[in-house]
Amino acid sequence: MDAQPSLLDELLRHGLLFDTGVDGLYGRAGIFEEVISGIETMVVRIGHVDRPEVIRFPPGMNRAHFEASGYLKSFPHLAGTVHCFCGDEAAHGSLLADLEKGRDWTGGQKASDIVITPAACYPLYPIVAKRGPLAAGGGLFDLSSYCFRHEPSTDPTRMQLFRMREYVRVGSPEQVVDFRSEWMERGKTLIDKLRLPYVVDVANDPFFGRGGKIIANSQRELGLKFELLIPVSSQANPTACLSFNYHQDHFGKLWGITQADGDVAHTGCVGFGLERLAIALFRHHGFDTTQWPAGVRAELGLT
Repeated sequence: MDAQPSLLDELLRHGLLFDTGVDGLYGRAGIFEEVISGIETMVVRIGHVDRPEVIRFPPGMNRAHFEASGYLKSFPHLAGTVHCFCGDEAAHGSLLADLEKGRDWTGGQKASDIVITPAACYPLYPIVAKRGPLAAGGGLFDLSSYCFRHEPSTDPTRMQLFRMREYVRVGSPEQVVDFRSEWMERGKTLIDKLRLPYVVDVANDPFFGRGGKIIANSQRELGLKFELLIPVSSQANPTACLSFNYHQDHFGKLWGITQADGDVAHTGCVGFGLERLAIALFRHHGFDTTQWPAGVRAELGLT
């Protein structure tokens, strides 16, 4: 009996994704991008009643800020750096010789001042800190960025380069907790409108190593992270498509962000995995968007 085609096979066969030869790195079709745009429009429709400050970051961030963030302590296995050729003509000749003979030509590359952004909120915190104490109402930000996680996989929902849309709240513990609670309800409403099945459950980040397991257990016990999970590639292991995070005062202490009264600021965020949500829609409503439920098409603005 022939094996059933995987979800990735189907997305490639229907021309929604394009194979680049690297697992987790794909081209996207026009209609795939239309679905992404529709999802973002829905997110904006819900979130912009709060009048957040809009900031758009490139897919790279300041390496010094990245190092100071502590990301490498927790997630060294996911990080991506930008290396460049910085040699002279002789070094260039050696590079070309290695390339021609099929040898590793990357040995002469040196780390640049840029790393690939791991999450849309990471470039934000040093910017907020530089402004000085927050206003009495704290801060609210609408962010978007391409992000990178080094976890190559044939599961199309685990892309190495993907887009993340975030709302980030900075302020008092009460402000941040209220923000997260409200967005958990808003997130469920959004997914209901897309007619997708889901559950919301406590979660943890993929911390590295033995010590990471202790941190992950603590994160779950304290209820600092929740995820909205949709069955996409697997019914048994649904995919996290939205995350609702309370960082407590971690980033406030790290960057010296203070509230108007001088207390350390707390932070929290809601993140939308845009490609994951798009793939969830194709998985549950079919690979031809013209056949999707009329209400879903209307919500996404598909013509």
